[in-house]
Amino acid sequence: MGPIYTLGDFLDMVRRRLFTIACVFVIGCLVSLWFAASQQHEYETAEVLQITQPQIAGELAKSTVEGSSARRMQLIEQRLMARGTLLEIIGKFGLYADQESLTELQKVVQLRTAVQITGVAAAREGFADDGTISVLTITARMPTAEQAQQVASEFGRRTIKLSIATRIDQARETLSFFAEKEAALADQVAALEDEIAAYRNANDVTLPGTIEFRRAEIAAMNEGLLEIARERIEIRRAADQAQATERPATARRLQEEAEQRLATLDAQEALLTQRKAGLEASLQTTPEVERQLGAYDRRLEQLQGELAQMTARRNEAEVGFRLETSHQAERLTVIEPAPLPDYPVTGARKTKALMGAAASVFLALLAAFLQELRHPVLRTAAQMERETGLVPVVSIPVMETRPPRRGVIGLFRRKA
Repeated sequence: MGPIYTLGDFLDMVRRRLFTIACVFVIGCLVSLWFAASQQHEYETAEVLQITQPQIAGELAKSTVEGSSARRMQLIEQRLMARGTLLEIIGKFGLYADQESLTELQKVVQLRTAVQITGVAAAREGFADDGTISVLTITARMPTAEQAQQVASEFGRRTIKLSIATRIDQARETLSFFAEKEAALADQVAALEDEIAAYRNANDVTLPGTIEFRRAEIAAMNEGLLEIARERIEIRRAADQAQATERPATARRLQEEAEQRLATLDAQEALLTQRKAGLEASLQTTPEVERQLGAYDRRLEQLQGELAQMTARRNEAEVGFRLETSHQAERLTVIEPAPLPDYPVTGARKTKALMGAAASVFLALLAAFLQELRHPVLRTAAQMERETGLVPVVSIPVMETRPPRRGVIGLFRRKA
């Protein structure tokens, strides 16, 4: 405590340093009043959004928008807090119009600080956290109650709009990707089929499915040739028998008829033989052609499998896109619009001024005490006895040799 040990010493210090204490107190009160007057009231309000579940179960119709709602909300928040979006909101509602000295960047920083977006995680199912959000709260703190309500409602509206737009865009991109992939695979299948047909024509290879038909046709031709051979034998036997038993004129006539029938059978046999040879030649392929045809078939089967899988995925993507466009998938809804705040959330100006006055008293006493420490003087007999252990015999009071000054300073010096 230095020279201050008792309450009397403290009161004596206050009496001596009353001028310093008064100056510091007055300056502190003025600063407190200026600070309290310069503080602007702020109003706070919040809009609550709920993330509703899809109306149709995912097992029946699954949406193609993947990822947790927390990540989607984070991306939406980043887009909302972008400089261009914030400048649009500032210009729309005329925010910070009374602060002309602020630049656009400073206004953007202030708005980012004034708006907070927080989410509440949904209840877990089991022990896994899937990152699902159930409630989203948008809090805005602005200089006026109307601006706070307008900003919170605007951010809520833009959040819902961005959520719908991003989900529809993602579903559309997914559908476009699978549709393009399906069309590309269909073109590849058609091109491969044309290539296989051209290769078969170039190598005189029958198309699949006609081999069995041609083999059946060859078997029928063999039966026809056998029938022709049997008829030829019967005709010759009949002609030989007629020549042996009939008269020469009758035998000659029957022989001519037999020769005509045999000529007809020969022509039929030649035609069937030629046709059979052509069919047999078309069925004969080389090992290289068979190997190439096998490779074509495997490649065609693979492409057809990929095409079937891509068609199924495209159908699922189309269902997901319809869910998003009809607003039957996961969506944001306003369950608590931003109300108009009644009272500011900042402290009262009178309270701040009183706190500043109390702080000024403390600083004034501290300044007086520091002055005492800088100039330690034994002013009373008790202080001398306490510090040195010697009892003074006589105490001589301070004699003022200068003429008294007028005014407040002179009054303080006469009292000191």
